[in-house]
Amino acid sequence: MKTAGDAITAEVVRAAFALAAEEAGIVVVRAAHSTFIAEGADACATVLDTRGRLVAQSAATTLMHGASLRATLPALLEDVPLDGMRPGDVYVTNDPYRGGIHANDLLVFRPVFAGRRSGGVGGRPGRRSEVDPNDAANRPTWFAGTLIHVADVGGVAAAGLAALATDVFAEGLLLPPVALVRQGEAVPEVWRILERNSRSPDRVLGDVRALVAGVNVMTARIEELVDGYGVDAVAAEVDGSIDYARTRMRDELRRLPRGRYHGSFAIEGDGVDPDRTYDVRVTVDVGDGDVSVDFDGTSPQARGSINSSTSQTLSAVVYAIRCFVDPTIPMNEGCFEPVRVRAPRGCLVNPDPPAACGGRIVTMCAAIEAIIAALAEARPDHAVAASSLIHVYALAGASDGGRPWLTLGYEFGGIGARNGADGPDATGPYVLGGRSVITQVEPLEASLPVLVREYRLRADSGGPGTFRGGLGVETTIEVLSDATLTSRGDRIALPPRGSHGGAHGEPGRSSVHRTAGEETLDARAAGVALRAGDRYVLRTSGGGGFGPPRRRDPAAVLADVLDGRCTPAHAEQVYGVVLDTTGVAVDEQATARLRTDAS
Repeated sequence: MKTAGDAITAEVVRAAFALAAEEAGIVVVRAAHSTFIAEGADACATVLDTRGRLVAQSAATTLMHGASLRATLPALLEDVPLDGMRPGDVYVTNDPYRGGIHANDLLVFRPVFAGRRSGGVGGRPGRRSEVDPNDAANRPTWFAGTLIHVADVGGVAAAGLAALATDVFAEGLLLPPVALVRQGEAVPEVWRILERNSRSPDRVLGDVRALVAGVNVMTARIEELVDGYGVDAVAAEVDGSIDYARTRMRDELRRLPRGRYHGSFAIEGDGVDPDRTYDVRVTVDVGDGDVSVDFDGTSPQARGSINSSTSQTLSAVVYAIRCFVDPTIPMNEGCFEPVRVRAPRGCLVNPDPPAACGGRIVTMCAAIEAIIAALAEARPDHAVAASSLIHVYALAGASDGGRPWLTLGYEFGGIGARNGADGPDATGPYVLGGRSVITQVEPLEASLPVLVREYRLRADSGGPGTFRGGLGVETTIEVLSDATLTSRGDRIALPPRGSHGGAHGEPGRSSVHRTAGEETLDARAAGVALRAGDRYVLRTSGGGGFGPPRRRDPAAVLADVLDGRCTPAHAEQVYGVVLDTTGVAVDEQATARLRTDAS
């Protein structure tokens, strides 16, 4: 039994690892050169042990990479054994079929050599032991890992947005685990390869330096922790932290009724076969403190880029289950251990190489929706309507001096409503961190030949319900010089579905406005030529509603009208709420009659 002092030490060590990962995540985001990272925090930082167990993960960055670095470390250790690593080494990889995600997501690892550092007393610094870099007996104790979506690593489309790719080779440069830094010295050949294979070499090298800065910060924090407590004590507390998370995860799973539950979610085409739909199907078996997720029945892998690598699939599973039962459980190996996953080879969530994976977020989020729908059968009060996803676009061109420019941008739509609450407007899926995405207009216009003409919420786009889905957005971007557009949207033909009698959200769409008129774009469009003065308009979908719309509180409908989220006509036709002649109050008698007649 632990004493009070032991418990305090355990919490200090757990928090220290979590803060090390958090600080590294912040460093990576702030140091990155790509706007996509600086504004959207598409990054991750983790601490892993040499057994491949997740010790801690950053929380302020995106949550979609919960398993990515964890799944990639075995590939690194397969190619570079522990005995072959030295202090100051840093490695990089991005292979989606060896634990990675897609070409633009670079994963960087630095082995931490803390085994010969002696601890002090009560957390005070002890004696620092010098590490002989040539002593092969020195083995790493932990690994610091960082990940971000870098600016561009080649491929057929700028910024890695190969919307119509049919294999991974079209999506960009693929790197097996290779040394980026050896004993503190950069490996110039690898840096030159990255530079030569990018349309935006300055940005991509800046992004890689940010990744290295992140693992360096984490390494320093881990060494400081070991200096205070000693490697054996710290390692023991890591085991305790994982045991704690595992126990909490099992306890929460035991609160669910044991049984078998089913869920599914449809995806509207892959861009290559636009008329084909794909299904992600899950069977969830809840046992005594454990759970298994079986993807049998999921569609075969796609020709297009919506295939999900196994690390992304595992991230989706653990994210959905942990958030459903208790999102406050510390994110470490203990969250993975009670979860079993089966995904048939050659299906959408476990594709065979060289299937393209760049658009895998569509399938990952479909898996999350399907799992939550299945678990909601066990606990209906936790049901959530479907959400909008992400609409990504890339613009590329050349300045008057011939210097190439590019940007990767994105917009989010509405989140699905749940029992007791409306969905947030213009917010990223929670697996991306749930950030509100109000476009940072000034940096975009200052650095690129574009003008943002309009950015607004789409009135009436939230799925009607007793609780309304969040609203999507409409953004209009005018290009001031010739450019090429690639666009990838989702939940357009198949809008976010409602739940428990709630209606679907309004679907999204995108178009190009030219002098000759408006051209509607497919959900996935590539190589669209824009002339100076053309305007790209994208509209994201609204989230699904929860519960019958005509049971919505008339006061809530009125508030939406006054806020511009709902038009008076929509309020009357869909919600059965009539405004009086002033337009700022509910006509209670007319509303009662309309709702009575409708019933």
